[in-house]
Amino acid sequence: MDSNSQIESCDQVPDFLRDSSSRRSISSYQSKTSGGHSIREVNFSELGSKHVRHGSTGADSEAFSASYKEIKEDDARLIYINDPEKTNDNFEFAGNSIRTSKYSIMTFLPRNLYEQFHRVAYIYFLVIAILNQLPQLAVFGRGASIMPLAFVLLVTAIKDAYEDYRRHRSDKIENNRLAWVLVNEQFQQIRWKDIRVGEIIKVSSNETLPCDMVLLCTSDTTGIAYVQTTNLDGESNLKTRYAKQETQMKNPEKEKIDGLIKCEKPNRNIYGFQANMDVDGKRISLGPSNIIIRGCDLKNTDWAIGVAVYAGKETKAMLNNSGAPSKRSRLETRMNREIIFLSIFLVALCVIVSVFHGLWLRRHKDELDLMQFYRKKDYSEPEVENYNYYGWGMEIFFVFLMSIIVFQIMIPISLYISMELVRVGQAFFMIRDNRMYDEASKSRFQCRALNINEDLGQIKYVFSDKTGTLTENKMEFKCASIRGIDYSSGEDNTEDGQIGYSAQDGGQVLRPKMQVKVDSELLQLSKRKHTAEGMHVHDFFVALAACNTIVPLTVETSDPALKLIDYQGESPDEQALVYAAAAYGFVLIERTSGHIVIDIQGERQRFNVLGLHEFDSDRKRMSVILGCPDDTVKVFAKGADTSMFSVINRSLNLNVVSATEGHLHAYSSMGLRTLVIGMRELSSSEFEQWQSSYESASTALMGRAALLRRVASNIEHHLSLLGASGIEDKLQQGVPEAIESLRKAGIKVWVLTGDKQETAISIGYSSKLLTSKMTQIVINKKSKDSCRKSLEDALVLCKKITSGSGETHVVSQVALIIDGTSLVYVLDTELEGQLFELASKCSVVLCCRVAPLQKAGIVALIKNRTDDMTLAIGDGANDVSMIQMADVGIGLSGQEGRQAVMASDFAMGQFRFLVPLLLVHGHWNYQRMSYMILYNFYRNAVFVLVLFWYVLFTSFTLTTAITDWSSVMYSVLYTSVPTIIIGILDKDLSRTSLLKHPQLYGAGQRQESYNGKLFWLTMLDTVWQSVVAFFFPLLAYWGSNIDGSSLGDLWTLAVAIMVNIHLAMDVIRWYSITHAAIWGSIIATFICVMAIDVLPFLPGYWAFFNIANTELFWVCLLGITVGALVPRFVVKVFVQYCIPNDIQIAREAEKRGNSRESQDAQIEMNPIFDPPRQ
Repeated sequence: MDSNSQIESCDQVPDFLRDSSSRRSISSYQSKTSGGHSIREVNFSELGSKHVRHGSTGADSEAFSASYKEIKEDDARLIYINDPEKTNDNFEFAGNSIRTSKYSIMTFLPRNLYEQFHRVAYIYFLVIAILNQLPQLAVFGRGASIMPLAFVLLVTAIKDAYEDYRRHRSDKIENNRLAWVLVNEQFQQIRWKDIRVGEIIKVSSNETLPCDMVLLCTSDTTGIAYVQTTNLDGESNLKTRYAKQETQMKNPEKEKIDGLIKCEKPNRNIYGFQANMDVDGKRISLGPSNIIIRGCDLKNTDWAIGVAVYAGKETKAMLNNSGAPSKRSRLETRMNREIIFLSIFLVALCVIVSVFHGLWLRRHKDELDLMQFYRKKDYSEPEVENYNYYGWGMEIFFVFLMSIIVFQIMIPISLYISMELVRVGQAFFMIRDNRMYDEASKSRFQCRALNINEDLGQIKYVFSDKTGTLTENKMEFKCASIRGIDYSSGEDNTEDGQIGYSAQDGGQVLRPKMQVKVDSELLQLSKRKHTAEGMHVHDFFVALAACNTIVPLTVETSDPALKLIDYQGESPDEQALVYAAAAYGFVLIERTSGHIVIDIQGERQRFNVLGLHEFDSDRKRMSVILGCPDDTVKVFAKGADTSMFSVINRSLNLNVVSATEGHLHAYSSMGLRTLVIGMRELSSSEFEQWQSSYESASTALMGRAALLRRVASNIEHHLSLLGASGIEDKLQQGVPEAIESLRKAGIKVWVLTGDKQETAISIGYSSKLLTSKMTQIVINKKSKDSCRKSLEDALVLCKKITSGSGETHVVSQVALIIDGTSLVYVLDTELEGQLFELASKCSVVLCCRVAPLQKAGIVALIKNRTDDMTLAIGDGANDVSMIQMADVGIGLSGQEGRQAVMASDFAMGQFRFLVPLLLVHGHWNYQRMSYMILYNFYRNAVFVLVLFWYVLFTSFTLTTAITDWSSVMYSVLYTSVPTIIIGILDKDLSRTSLLKHPQLYGAGQRQESYNGKLFWLTMLDTVWQSVVAFFFPLLAYWGSNIDGSSLGDLWTLAVAIMVNIHLAMDVIRWYSITHAAIWGSIIATFICVMAIDVLPFLPGYWAFFNIANTELFWVCLLGITVGALVPRFVVKVFVQYCIPNDIQIAREAEKRGNSRESQDAQIEMNPIFDPPRQ
């Protein structure tokens, strides 16, 4: 039979079957999951199930899963095609105007202030400022008391206003774009914001979709449209969408289209859509392949016409427009504990002052009437009255409140704004780090969450996806097993001087764009169709070429006689399989909504696509029903081995099945991704029964998904085993070295993958995650009782290893490997505790065949049961739950779109960048932020204590020698800039040292730079420095005629110099800007004090110049600085040279540049496993 007759015979299939069934279920979702996800047994729909506990932030998980629930009549949305008035009169649908901004001119001030005052510290300072406005409590000037809080609020408000202005500008541009809309039977241009649900819209090639719309017709006669979803999920491959045949032949400008669409309510699932369309008295089912989402670009299609079903904020793109989850730094959380201690200390100071003031009033109650500066009686009028005296009890209460006002900076408001500025600076340098620039994707590191930079320096657990994260997700066909025979000796595909197989098309040569190594024996068999072995090979490669959703596109070359075929698809696995089929002479030439054309060894053959059952998490396979050129109807299926062998007819050839299983095990052990292919010819009765059931299930509005699964399961049985394939997913560059560095740093790396156990173990060895010296504990059970026993046995084994080798080395000897089936019985049960106990004793944990929610559950297991910091890294939509559950989430911009990036805190291009990110930037950020927090506590506390000591000598009356403006500017100007500069630029160690000695990362895990011990030592040092700063001048000028204002200026300058020199003592790396900040702050303090004292309307006029004329003034400044800081200097020298920590050892080795000492430093470092808590 020739090619033409074969095609003609296929066209005899009934029209209604070819026109409706064949086009009905080919969807973007099936293409999303049918290839790579079928192998990994991961389904995006699992993220949206009703059991989701850790779904995407920003929307309710119920709404996210709506596309996977069955539509009830009451929940359906009714859209009248080309009748927006009737559609929007009966139902209140959103307009197409979008708004991503948070504020308007009217709401900015109240809403922004409301959001800022979510910080309790801001409320505290607001109360202080309000109290100072009361006449009875006015200690500072009313303006001066408001200035610090007003400054912080203003800076934050300006930042928020600028960010929102940019959103407003972007919204305006978006809403005013133009689209062609059918108005009065002709297309007219209107603004996007004016589009309404129910209107018919025309989109031309390379234009962006203005709303979510159901396709009605396209420029392609078969109703195909190609779209690119880069703006939506980052994927650049073309996706196919289809118009129904019932509407494809209608031209809206010439023939009015009437109809009713009944669809699900708006939801976030970009891969799901369920609806029915009633047109011309016929009900047609609609699926994900029939809708184009806002933000997609139309490609390789002249025009497409559709009806708007979701507009504006109800479009899937806008419902997914939520930022990364808001996470809080662990260091900032611990800082709140110290703030509570400081608050208690502040209250204690206030109580002391108020109680002693009450005692003083009792002791001098008879002298209060005429006492200078404290007159109780007012004799200025004939009738004597009390003068500003409210009684003993109220005086004590007022003094208590006044004490809070005077000592308010004990809680450092400037710390919050300093932390924000430091984090911005740190993020700038992380983004600009060229060592984290990915040349392949031309992408830099992204810092999407500014508030957890320092958490990068304290990570203890890393949870990683495998495919696309450890591997490149660029698949290459390596080997095949066909009818029990292994073909795995691939060679370069060269034959007769030509590279690869080429097809002929009207005098032009069509060659696949990517070359694949072929097995010479299999290549010869592929050409012998008339032998038994040749028929098996023929069916195998037809399955590879046809059972997918790949779209072949022709690409011009410099040679006009040669064109390249570029196979576009959403799954790298499917692309690899189609390229492999092409290399063996089965070239996919054309795909439409109803048929495919394959060039088989130079002969064009057309196969009618009668139906396609998409992949789902229950079946874990996909299948396609084809009308073949020999007038037979066959079902081809492919999927994971666990699901396929359950539907394979083992009685046909048991030896073939056994041999194939052995080959699969061998392929998995080599680290290859495996896939099993089966086929069955359908009888007429089977086909008719399937067709009837398929038609009924496809048009059902309620229970459609379940019905289609049932229909698929009924046809996918007693399959003949064609063979299996092995696809290599190569490791990314630098992965083994990166994992080795992370393990040396004391970080436990867990891999969570949907691949087979053997594949995961093989990747574990190649990535150096597993070693031959490790004891592997494998838990792969199918019942709760067996899981319990396996866990108990594993714990016993771990105890034996512990007793034999000591606890310190257990983690380097045990690796746990557990599969998703076992986790079903372990997670969220009483066995969780045993799993945690076992996993905590292992340095490596490999979880195979896990679903997305199980990934999140494993992260939660560690996060909820330990105080250790967790980090999750992945590249696909199935990693979103895991990324958002972890303390730090990192998304890789890989082959699987940008869902992981959009849900992450940080984003980068390669897994190996994790090493400089954690070991270098993470370490620096943690050290800097820890020091800055402690320094801010010290800086403010020493100033408060100087004020407190002064109160003891003024009858506890809260008078202050330091001017109001100096008190305000102390935190804002005198001492704030150096802390910010040091927090951004200082480096305790060089990048080279940190990468050479990963053990240095353990300082963050052990909380060496910020802990309770350091806090109390800092406070003890603070008390000593405040005593020296206050009493040295007091004793020096005792009995002199120097007034309080002059002494106040001396105290102000002394404290400012002291705290800046204190900071200078701790600086490791000096830059010009560091010198300018520290010494400039001291100079600025002198200038400001002099400027305040030359203003006659402020208290303390000319005070500085009176005291600065004496030599004793300069002696006091020098004496205070030396006396206050010498004890600290002595302690620092003693600790560094007698009991140094890892950082100090490495720094000393770095200074001397002696390699031998550097090696000794490495030997002396603390153990990296199970560090002690402080």
